[in-house]
Amino acid sequence: MMYNVDRFMLTGNLYNLYFKRLLDIFLAIVIGLIFLPISLIAAIFIKFTSEGPILADVPNRIGKDQKPFKMYKFRSMVLNAHQLLREDIKFKQLYEQYKNGSYKLKRDPRITPVGRYIRKHSIDEIPQLLNVLKGEMSIVGPRAYYPDELDAQQKKYPETQKLVTRVLSVRPGITGLWQVSGRSDVNFDKRVAIDALYVDNMSLWKDIKIILKTPWAMISGKGAV
Repeated sequence: MMYNVDRFMLTGNLYNLYFKRLLDIFLAIVIGLIFLPISLIAAIFIKFTSEGPILADVPNRIGKDQKPFKMYKFRSMVLNAHQLLREDIKFKQLYEQYKNGSYKLKRDPRITPVGRYIRKHSIDEIPQLLNVLKGEMSIVGPRAYYPDELDAQQKKYPETQKLVTRVLSVRPGITGLWQVSGRSDVNFDKRVAIDALYVDNMSLWKDIKIILKTPWAMISGKGAV
C-alpha cells in the first residue's frame, strides 16, 4: 500500500514540476485565441461605460512561495474601488461586512453594470492568461489571495495556517477545485481546505476534470459575486 502512495506522490510531483507548466502554456495560448473576440467586446464596453482603465488597478496578490504578483483582470468596479472600500468613511460599514463575509460581498455597490455581468460569468478573469504565460499562475490551482485577506482570515481561522502554507507552495490558478465547488458561497476555512486538498492530490486527470467543469461554472454564474 505504501508503494502505491509513494508512486502516486512521485507522479504528482513530476506532473507539478514539469508537465503542468507545459500544459499551462499550451492552454493559455489556445484559450486566449478562443476568447479573443469576447475579450475585445468586454474591453470596449468597459472603456465606454465607466471611467477608468480597462484592466483593474488592484494591489498585488500572494503567489507561489508567498511571492507577490500583479494579477491582471478586466475592471469590473468603479475607479479606485479597492481604496474606497478601505479608506472612505462612507464604506466603513460595508468594509466590516466585507471582512466578516470572508472578504466577499453579496451586494457590492462598487461594481459597475458591465462589471456585474463579466464577474458573474468570469469574463473578468480572462486577462489572467497573461499571468499564466509569465509563470505567475496556472490554469488550474488554488485561489490567489490579497495579503491583508490572508492575515485577517488566518487570525479568524487559526486552524487554517498549515493549510495556507500548503496552498502557497504552488502557483495560484485561474480556475480551481473551490471555483467549481461553490465559488464565493464557500467561506475561507472551507475554501482553503478545498485548495489544500487539491494541492495534496494534484494530477493531470484532476486538472482535466476541473477544466471540464469550469465552462458550466462560468455559464451558470453559481456562487459569483
